[in-house]
Amino acid sequence: MEFLKTTRVSPLFLILNMVLSVTYFIFIALFFKVGNPFLFALLIIGEVFHLWQVFGYIHSVWPRKRQKDFDPSFKPNVAVYITVCGEPTDIVEETVKAVLKMDYPTYSVYILNDGFVANRDNWKEAEVLADKYGIKCLTRKKPGGAKAGNINHALSKTKEPFVVIFDADHVPKHSFLAKMMGYFTDEKVAFVQSPQYYKNHNENMVTGGAWDQQALFFGAILQGKDSSNTAFMCGTNMILRRKTLLEAGGMSETSIAEDFLTSLLIHEKGGKSIYVGEVLAEGLAPEDFLSYYKQQFRWARGSLEVVFRFNPFFRKSLTLSQRIQYLSSASFYLSGLIVFLNAVMPLIYFYSGLEPLSISTMTLALIFLPYIFIVLYTIQLTSNFSYTFRALSFSLSSFPIHIKAVWQILTGKKSGFVVTSKKKVSGNHGYLVTPHLVYIALAVFGVLVGFLREGFSPSIITNATWVIIYIAIFVPFISAAFEKDKPDKTEEIALAVEGETV
Repeated sequence: MEFLKTTRVSPLFLILNMVLSVTYFIFIALFFKVGNPFLFALLIIGEVFHLWQVFGYIHSVWPRKRQKDFDPSFKPNVAVYITVCGEPTDIVEETVKAVLKMDYPTYSVYILNDGFVANRDNWKEAEVLADKYGIKCLTRKKPGGAKAGNINHALSKTKEPFVVIFDADHVPKHSFLAKMMGYFTDEKVAFVQSPQYYKNHNENMVTGGAWDQQALFFGAILQGKDSSNTAFMCGTNMILRRKTLLEAGGMSETSIAEDFLTSLLIHEKGGKSIYVGEVLAEGLAPEDFLSYYKQQFRWARGSLEVVFRFNPFFRKSLTLSQRIQYLSSASFYLSGLIVFLNAVMPLIYFYSGLEPLSISTMTLALIFLPYIFIVLYTIQLTSNFSYTFRALSFSLSSFPIHIKAVWQILTGKKSGFVVTSKKKVSGNHGYLVTPHLVYIALAVFGVLVGFLREGFSPSIITNATWVIIYIAIFVPFISAAFEKDKPDKTEEIALAVEGETV
């Protein structure tokens, strides 16, 4: 698949990228007349964050060679866990059938049923399904720890030395185990992860946007992390060594991003991670905007907990690369604050005339365009040109989600683990893009206010250009929120039959 065909960029090109990024920052910070000191300080904070993100990405994709052992004859007994929490039975059944067809000599299959503790009406269906296929169903009766608690409960009930974890909707290919288990011949390897591919990515704008974001992560970023032994678990499509997992305390129940934090704890214990850049299982992206919103919030909240509560820079025994990569990935979700600051600065100018810097439009273009061009071109090169404008839109437009996660972390508000819906949640989800619509209204009115104050001045034109760029970025995200449900095909057939009958 195209997103997995990453291009190894030369170190010289990556160094040039960093040089241009630092040069842009130095010019902005030192060579122009400061306008409003407070706005200037916010601008510099944002640019420092951008530099950190550029450095983190370059560190991820830096060309390295890693020797990894693989023995195809290594085939110990394996426990396959399918985590279930009230998902529709037809979706779970598809996964069960695929698991039973995997090409591997000795493995046992368990449905980890959390429907009872989560008060799902259909919790008994998982047990019926297990009986139908002659596999075991471990129904938890004592709540706690969400998905991590469910897995830890299963660990206490099973004994196999290796554990495979599939979410209810992730359907493995028959070669999944054969292509993953051989890496465990190295006794230091603690877990092996494969991509989360969304087979429904063409379903609608939400699934498409969700996948476009995932493609960069499971392509260039995780393959780069693998080269420095910094790949982390992603919740499903992965195999873990039981002994190492238990030595790290089992799946962490203190974070709603249990996979991310547990990976850090395993690396801290000296365990190795492997990322296999081949799609070996296919799952489902959230099909509606509300489900996407909740999923992104859970990831943001859980990752930010690592920054604020388990900061990698202060953890013992991590390598420097692991510290950089964990912090880079977790701090990505602070980008919502920076996007908001950058987007709102033109509005501040329209309504108050205040600006962080006094700089001509041409000068700004001369130092900004080379910098942003090489940053975006590097992303495109390393992702085999699979990074889309929609991915950029969904990433930047998620700023309200990220800000909400930061706010909850700082105020100590608790947040529970919410399972992403595997079926489309119908309804009007347009309210979730209210911040973007308010921004557009304020921008349009602000241009008028600014024009009445100073006419078509260079500053008005420059700031109007910025808001146009931000609005263009928000449009795909807003469109996804208002996308109408496609008529169900069974309903269409029923209506057609009804029409013929009449």
